[in-house]
Amino acid sequence: MAEADVVTEENVYREDVIEHRDAAPNGEINNDELLPVGPEGNIQGQMEEFLGPQPEYDEEEEEKKYYRRKRLGVIKNVLGASVGGMIIYSVYLGLLQMQLILHYDETYREVKYGSLGLEDIDRKMLMGINVTPIVGLLYTPVLIRFLGTKWMMFLASGIYALFVSTNYWERYYTLVPSAVAIGAAIVPLWASLGNYITRMAQQYYEYVNYKDDQVQEQKKVPEGAYNRYIIIFQSVLSPSCTHLSPPLPPSPPLLPPGAESSGMIEGFNKTVLNHLPRSILLIQVESVLMGAAFLSMIIFLVLCGPAYRPTEEIDLRSIGWGNIFQLPFKHLRDYRIRLLIPFFIYSGLETLFAVTGLTLSYGVCTVGLEWLFLLVMIYGLSCSLFSCLSLSLLKLPRYVTLLGGAAIHGPLLVFLFCWSPGPKQPDKLAYLLLVTALWGIGSALNKTGLSIILGMLYEDKERLDFVYTIYHWWQAIAIFVVYLWTGLIMRAKLSILLVTLLLACFCYWTMERRLAKKIRFRLPRIPRPKHKVKGYRYLEEENSDESDMEDSDRNDDEDQETLEELTEEARDEESQASDSPRGGARGRRRRCHDDYEQAGEGVDL
Repeated sequence: MAEADVVTEENVYREDVIEHRDAAPNGEINNDELLPVGPEGNIQGQMEEFLGPQPEYDEEEEEKKYYRRKRLGVIKNVLGASVGGMIIYSVYLGLLQMQLILHYDETYREVKYGSLGLEDIDRKMLMGINVTPIVGLLYTPVLIRFLGTKWMMFLASGIYALFVSTNYWERYYTLVPSAVAIGAAIVPLWASLGNYITRMAQQYYEYVNYKDDQVQEQKKVPEGAYNRYIIIFQSVLSPSCTHLSPPLPPSPPLLPPGAESSGMIEGFNKTVLNHLPRSILLIQVESVLMGAAFLSMIIFLVLCGPAYRPTEEIDLRSIGWGNIFQLPFKHLRDYRIRLLIPFFIYSGLETLFAVTGLTLSYGVCTVGLEWLFLLVMIYGLSCSLFSCLSLSLLKLPRYVTLLGGAAIHGPLLVFLFCWSPGPKQPDKLAYLLLVTALWGIGSALNKTGLSIILGMLYEDKERLDFVYTIYHWWQAIAIFVVYLWTGLIMRAKLSILLVTLLLACFCYWTMERRLAKKIRFRLPRIPRPKHKVKGYRYLEEENSDESDMEDSDRNDDEDQETLEELTEEARDEESQASDSPRGGARGRRRRCHDDYEQAGEGVDL
């Protein structure tokens, strides 16, 4: 019966089609009329409705939502990088402090390790941590360009986690190599972190002003456009996370503290522990630290997005590894970064002094080892909380932070130079806490101020890794100097700090005056990327309909524009060189560098 119904329906359908075909004028068939009447007859209408414009779809509103999500992603990246850096550095500093205190205790060494020679291992371990970063300028830019900024942070945090794992089996062949690895990772970690924060500020500006022509066409934005977001983002990164220096082992006070102290305090009872810790307790503590180190790795991996687009990362690598190796040295020709070097050095010196000289020679020697935790906590909190003072640069000139920090540290250095409190004076704790808090404020202004100024002066994303590598490399040099001056008297250390601070302020003010006078500075020319492989590895926008003749004409136009730029720069330099008696020779020497260098003008304060 069912089959009969189907046949009947088909016959009716065919008859209906034949009737319509016969009824069509001039023998033409209307295809719309051939569609069956019913649910299947609405297919074409549904397709037109689906593909046609949607009345409830607002393209502008969807675009706003998209870039709002992008901005939230940038904030997530900044917070992830800040928290990851804070965790990994806290783990490293806490573990090293615990390790050195345990190894300093003579009873602990004899009972647990016998004649293993932990003191000699500690000396070589500190040497590896402090000496290895000296060569960081040679490989840091290459590593950052090869791995990428995000993956460099992830790899460096993994090296810190490796250092934590070696403490489960404390031997020479585990502790010393891991310490050398830590020293090799110090400069790449903090250079990539500073580069990452600045790049996130630039990306946030692009996502806020996504309708601007410069952003849409990926051209150079107006000068100073990134400054507002660089100030805000660098202030979020706490200065207490950017300290590079490890503390030296504390000792119980017996000799005169303060300005009268000299080197490591000798002649004390080397049994500083009330009772020996159980091995299971040490394993539990190290396991917690290991878990925190892995947490920082996961934060860098999951929460931190890429700092550059895939095509931009390929462009950064495609300029040639030889050029990447040379460019940090070529950037030293810029008088702006040369005049900031004294501040880079002072930044490393004052960090070491805060951790060793201020908290140990003054703090522990005056009020005792039991108050060390409070002094360190006050210093860290003051650095973290008062880093927000750098937000004042949104309304004030940029020199306020650096010179403000120097105005705090200068009088403190003079005060510490004259102050020599006696040992075991708990009533001096309030003075020490005040001095420590003020020193932390100055450190916060110093650290954030330098990172902000570098981001303002060097807005090109192709130069950020080179500039921050130079900054943290000079900090590493300062750390090595402090490692060598352990035997100096405290007044000599304070004198070196004060002289370096005054020199840094003078050089920085000289730099600002040169920029205010529009004195030209020299920047190395970044070579054009040379892409050997295209396709999915380099997503280049190409016109498949473009002929070879059009392609060659376009390349000729680009070469002509480059030649005109070089000719204009050479003409400007010749006109400047002609003003001096030795202008001819100087002009000829400058023209020799036109192939790979470009000059820039100073900017107003």
